Amino acid sequence: MPPVDLLISPRWTLPIEPEGAVLEGYSTAVHAGRIVEIGPTAALLERYQPAMHVVRAQHVLLPGLVDAHTHAARSLLRDALPRGPLAPSLDASLRRLEQRWASAEFVRAGTLHAITEMLRAGITCFADTSLFPEEVARLAGELRMRIAVGLPISESPTPWSEDAADALDRAATLWDAHKSDPWARLQFMPDPAGTVTRDTLERLRRIADQLDAPVAMRVHDDPATLQAFEHAQGERPLPWLGALGLLRPGFVALQANHLLATEIELLARSGVGVVHCPTAGLRLAQGVAPLAALRARGVCTALGSDPAMAGLGTADLLAEARLASLLAGAHGAAEPGVPDAHAALRMATLEGARTLGFDTEIGSIVPGKSADLVCVDLAVSGVGNATRVAEALLFNGSARDVSDVWVAGRAQLAARELCLIEAEQVAETARQWSARLRTGEQR
Repeated sequence: MPPVDLLISPRWTLPIEPEGAVLEGYSTAVHAGRIVEIGPTAALLERYQPAMHVVRAQHVLLPGLVDAHTHAARSLLRDALPRGPLAPSLDASLRRLEQRWASAEFVRAGTLHAITEMLRAGITCFADTSLFPEEVARLAGELRMRIAVGLPISESPTPWSEDAADALDRAATLWDAHKSDPWARLQFMPDPAGTVTRDTLERLRRIADQLDAPVAMRVHDDPATLQAFEHAQGERPLPWLGALGLLRPGFVALQANHLLATEIELLARSGVGVVHCPTAGLRLAQGVAPLAALRARGVCTALGSDPAMAGLGTADLLAEARLASLLAGAHGAAEPGVPDAHAALRMATLEGARTLGFDTEIGSIVPGKSADLVCVDLAVSGVGNATRVAEALLFNGSARDVSDVWVAGRAQLAARELCLIEAEQVAETARQWSARLRTGEQR
């Protein structure tokens, strides 16, 4: 029998591809970080000799979750935020705190802290927006965690760059350093339209076209900024960005909460992806993306926790998928584009991977793909038959039920214990930063 590194035998498997498939009594064989075969457990035990056999009797195996929009380093800012009801001003408060405290040390500590929480929640890949993106890219390689690293482009001075021209130069240097990096995929992340000049965006478009680089940008996220832009420019941001040539495959529209029918059509025609952040949109009173309408037009839609890592609790992508599904079906579940349980889980996995450009590697349990996998305990859900597994996972599951996580076949979480990260040391560093932030101690 040929050897394999790992055989995972859950009760159920949700491979995501083909869509809607639920496999009961199947196992997944993994070797050299790749999925070798998915098949009936008895058959694979006869065919392979696994170095390790993981049996999870009441669990479901699915691809690792993909959080397509985070501010990971801001996880250190939770205790420094004012208490009370959250409002749109939270984003401004976070930016001010980040401007004051951001450093390479801060970003590294905050991102590592966030990664420990994400792994415990079954998230194996995420897109990040942080200053000092070189620290995030470095962590990706050290921890073997897939990260779409945002390269921040801002007209205003930040602790990372003096202005937009300096930010673009720094971003280009980082692009060259990581263009072949298997763990860190870089994307340009300009500030929202209206805060970045036309000249900067035109230069960015030329660079992105030359490098075939993705661009991610907040668009139409809240009514106030949308109205201010329309008043200043005489048109709305999306058509304006389209005229600049930025709307193309590889462009990611973050949030996109307020869209006209013509703008949804523009996104669909341009091949743009959308990252839907329902919890953040509701908690910050910004609104939520018209998910059903976007999906009905074939727009690739992923899920993001956005500022959940700072002030809104820890990332729970199953909760985001659940909320997205419920909100989309609020006016009738039969409406075109409303995601059922399988489609919502697909948004949290394969559609997230596709939006970030990782879909040839991850996002579904398919032979040849990387073994980025998650086991979730469904014992408390009382699932009686295979047809209800996706519903049980979406509507009863949570981050707390994640038991095992593998990235490229290597265990990152086993029986709810982190394998490669010193959790207590990371937590202590986070506590030290929280104390510094509360007392206002300077760096």
